[in-house]
Amino acid sequence: LESMRPTLASVEYKQNRKRALIGLALIAVSVVGLVLGDVKLAGISGVVFLIGLIFIAPVMVKPVAEIFGKLMIWIYPREGRLAQGNLTRQPSRAAITASSMMIGLAICIALMAMITSIEHGFETYLDKSLGTDYLLMPPSLVLGAGNLGANQGLMERINSIDGVDVATSLRLASSQVGEESLQIIGVDPLVYSEVAGLEFSEGNSEEAFTAMSQGSAMVINGVFAITSGVELGDVLTLKTPQGDRQYTIVGIGFDYLNAKIATGYISQANLSKDFNSESDLLILVNRKADADRNAVTNSLNEVTREYPTFSLVDSSDFKTEQLGMFKMAMGVFYLMVFMLAIPGLIAMANTMGINVIERTREIGMLRAVGSTQTQVKRMILAESVLLSALGTTMGILVGFFLSYLLVKAISFIGFRTVFYFPIMGVVMSIVVGFVFGILAALIPARQAAKTVIVEALQYE
Repeated sequence: LESMRPTLASVEYKQNRKRALIGLALIAVSVVGLVLGDVKLAGISGVVFLIGLIFIAPVMVKPVAEIFGKLMIWIYPREGRLAQGNLTRQPSRAAITASSMMIGLAICIALMAMITSIEHGFETYLDKSLGTDYLLMPPSLVLGAGNLGANQGLMERINSIDGVDVATSLRLASSQVGEESLQIIGVDPLVYSEVAGLEFSEGNSEEAFTAMSQGSAMVINGVFAITSGVELGDVLTLKTPQGDRQYTIVGIGFDYLNAKIATGYISQANLSKDFNSESDLLILVNRKADADRNAVTNSLNEVTREYPTFSLVDSSDFKTEQLGMFKMAMGVFYLMVFMLAIPGLIAMANTMGINVIERTREIGMLRAVGSTQTQVKRMILAESVLLSALGTTMGILVGFFLSYLLVKAISFIGFRTVFYFPIMGVVMSIVVGFVFGILAALIPARQAAKTVIVEALQYE
């Protein structure tokens, strides 16, 4: 059969080498775009990387078939060699087939890496933003959702409790920068950094809080930094009840409770002077190291009963609850990973079915010279597994790039997350890839094995 065929594969590989050079150039450009750190440029880089890999894919067919073909030859000596030859004979077709699986697996790996990275960073952010023993919380976690604050009497009562080390509060006001709305959070810069704090993506926390205590300085979160295009050191003009006021940006920080809303943080002294706001909406309390926990908790409960708009919450219990909710939300992503893998299975099964139809005459000749039905099934199965190996290899490469891109994009909005190697995602992708390769070959293999030899030899 090989001697009767035209040597199309060698000609096609020469043509594909030129495309591969273009693909390598596109990949190099995309990597540079990702490293530069701009969100829009990084998104374009992801598309360019995918296009570059598609250009390279036909050239990858032969080395991947040789590497994984050795394993198939070890399992099925005769059928494995036939499958390896079938795969390399038309590299472009094999690359297109593998691309259907590549996209699904790449998204799976990217999502798994994002989930892993966020899970590692989420608890750290909770400890940083809510690193306190007790929380006196309003009905809504969103501070600006109609919550009623308390006057200075509540803070005085709390500070007078025996066993309380330090307490601080968050206050709220609203402003505008140009046409854009901005939520203003008032903190005590000298105390807030001891009880809780912000996770800074730009600027130094100690210098930023010092600047806030000494003048009209502001820390903004990543959401506002991106939407408004402002940077560290810029001067913003805020609309206040006292008229326009200018504040200098001294840091970009992340706060768990206000992560989704464009927010600026200023000192409570400036909030009172410029915005006439002195109501405490959220109170954070630290207990002394040698204090009796139950006694302090009971005293705080007695005070809280007089302020029905507040609820006393143990910070560790609150963080455990938030982590539980987060893991439930992440479960949706795991379901998405599974659902995204299904189209790859369908595409593989369809392609393998078409390949069997296209090679009807070839399969008939193999049967005519003595191949058994079992051997034909094994040949189709081995070819499907090799295609899966190619698709999985490409999917892992694209998945690494997309996962790094997603984690970078999250960091750009202020939620700085360390990129964790998605080991579980890679393992799952390899398992899913090969399992799907076997499943996709079952019906086409049975179809090929039942080929009627005389009809197959007459097939045009």
